[in-house]
Amino acid sequence: MKLATLSAAIYISVVSSQVMAADTYADFPITLKNYAGESTSSVSYKGQSARQVLHTSLKKLAQSGDGSNAKALESLMMDYYAGGKTGLEIIAPQSKEGFPLLETEVDQLSKTNLTDKAYKGLVAGWPGNLTGDEVLRAMLEKAANTPDGYDRLNGYDYAQLVSKFTMGAVFYHQAVANYLDKKLAADVKPNNEPYNKGAAYTGKEHIWDETFGYFGAPANALNLTADQVYAIAKQKPEALQWADANGDGKVSLYNEMAYAHAVYAAGSDRAGKTQYLHTIMRAFLDGRQLITDTQAQALTAEQLAELKGYAEIIASNWEKVIAEAVFKYAGEVYEDLEKLNLVIETNGDAGKLFRNYVKHWGELKGFALSLQTGGKDLGATAVQLNRLIGFGPVLLGNTQVSGVNAKGEYIQSESVSLKEYMHNMLQVQKLMVDQFAVTAREEDVLSELSELSDKLGSGKSAETD
Repeated sequence: MKLATLSAAIYISVVSSQVMAADTYADFPITLKNYAGESTSSVSYKGQSARQVLHTSLKKLAQSGDGSNAKALESLMMDYYAGGKTGLEIIAPQSKEGFPLLETEVDQLSKTNLTDKAYKGLVAGWPGNLTGDEVLRAMLEKAANTPDGYDRLNGYDYAQLVSKFTMGAVFYHQAVANYLDKKLAADVKPNNEPYNKGAAYTGKEHIWDETFGYFGAPANALNLTADQVYAIAKQKPEALQWADANGDGKVSLYNEMAYAHAVYAAGSDRAGKTQYLHTIMRAFLDGRQLITDTQAQALTAEQLAELKGYAEIIASNWEKVIAEAVFKYAGEVYEDLEKLNLVIETNGDAGKLFRNYVKHWGELKGFALSLQTGGKDLGATAVQLNRLIGFGPVLLGNTQVSGVNAKGEYIQSESVSLKEYMHNMLQVQKLMVDQFAVTAREEDVLSELSELSDKLGSGKSAETD
């Protein structure tokens, strides 16, 4: 069975008939024969869970400035990004009424950082010719110096940009380009040796666990609906019963919370058109079971090929989850621009609408940049995506960020009109359909493409060049 070629529905159907397959990502036994420690499970991904809360805390911090505390705020954000300090409070998520959390400090999960795992390649879609790590550092610096993290002059919502690009440049990049690719090689962290001295897990067991931690799903997500996982992420009081898998009355941020791309997978699945969350979860569980069943023996060529098949299912569906988010927010930006144009034509107040536009653009841009960090050369698709979206949103005066100067200050140049930029958003949606075969298609406005192309004329086409 060629796992990577199966559709999500067929794959779920096939594996659901395997009664012995695990349905919770927990309590896989220790397979190493000479382990002498106290652990009873070989599963461990607390470092990834710690990075999840570093990310959610950074998002909160990026919108907390008031213009007077820039230096202190930047220093604090770098503590969360680059590490080095103990006792860091988990700023987000925090306990809510009806949804208590177990951990309150990052170190309760693991002492780690984000910078060491950030994408080191150049990011063509952001001004300055920077690496992924440098882009995130630059965004954090700008956020600290911008009240509420909202740069109205250039059209940047730093909380959204930092959040969505961290999810891609750290979590997606590490999982797909590193753990599910380079680290699956037979001679890298082999399965017949402990990951490191004294570890309760083999090399391949831990590599697989760490990848799962970057996805961000609760360990019991396969037994939950997309709506339930989404409610856990939102910390709804009614979601405590689904999150608290061990029944201790609190939600552990290690293995009971929903984060990052797992939440977006659930968000796409809620309409019933896709099964990203359960498809990815099933592949994670089946891959982990395969590794466990070898009983700490080196993987055979056949076993490694099967494991890589599960990895391809995870990577391809994870990519689709991000592409679905690009599609969704391109639609949101289109609808914001439609409203802005109406307000401008009637001389109304565009302030609140413009703020929404900048927020949605930040989400769009962060996910679009993330797509390009997965270790796969997207070629012309990346070029089109970066050109259609640009370095910044088109502003009300038909200008757009076009670069940075030697001081790191943004440069603006004349751009297309708002209506032409609306056409760009439709082309972005079409690109996601054509190149990534997205099917959830939230905020689908593609039906407007032909009509808007005709209105704009001047050689505008319903086809992306």
